[in-house]
Amino acid sequence: MNVNEINEKEVQETPTEEVVDETTQPVESSKEEQKEEVEETVVEEKEEKKKGFFNFGSSNSGKKSTKTDKHIHELEEKMATLTAEKEELRDKYLRLLAEFDNYKKRTSKERMELFKTAGRETIEALLPVLDDFHRAKKLDEDDKSTESFTEGVQLVYEKLQQTMARLGLEAMKTNGEPFDPEIHEAITEIPAPTEEMKGKIIDTIEGGYKLKDKIIRYAKVVVGK
Repeated sequence: MNVNEINEKEVQETPTEEVVDETTQPVESSKEEQKEEVEETVVEEKEEKKKGFFNFGSSNSGKKSTKTDKHIHELEEKMATLTAEKEELRDKYLRLLAEFDNYKKRTSKERMELFKTAGRETIEALLPVLDDFHRAKKLDEDDKSTESFTEGVQLVYEKLQQTMARLGLEAMKTNGEPFDPEIHEAITEIPAPTEEMKGKIIDTIEGGYKLKDKIIRYAKVVVGK
């Protein structure tokens, strides 16, 4: 038996042991670590992208919010301007309305006064005629006078008085009435015949008249003192 045979026989009889390749374990572990690192990198990149997206959105929303606030501020200023203009126009309208209402009242009052005193100039022109009638009637009533107030003249006198009264003419009461400087004009003062006549009208020189409660001639009177 030669040497080779002996070696082969020993090899066959020797129990086989599992040979472990020590070089394969570090390689596999390094691959796992690289995989984990890649996964971590991908996750980090995704997180960064998400953060970037949200940051981008927030910046845009901030810009939009700024523009919106500016637009709202402009609208508020415009609304305030329009409100002020509306109030100014409303105030002008109310003033014009009040002025127009006062104008209508004033013109209406003037028109009524004109209607009341219509024909005043004609009536004033006829007052001396009434005075003459009064004097003639007064002379007729005087026993010492030779003047007579005939029936025809009496009818004319009464007719004239009625017509003037219908037009609104009213004679003032004078004789025996207290003197009133608002409606009477004192021509002179004489001693009063009695204590009761002091400060009262004793005689009327020229009668006073009202036309629809408006004085058109003051009475000229003699007052007792």
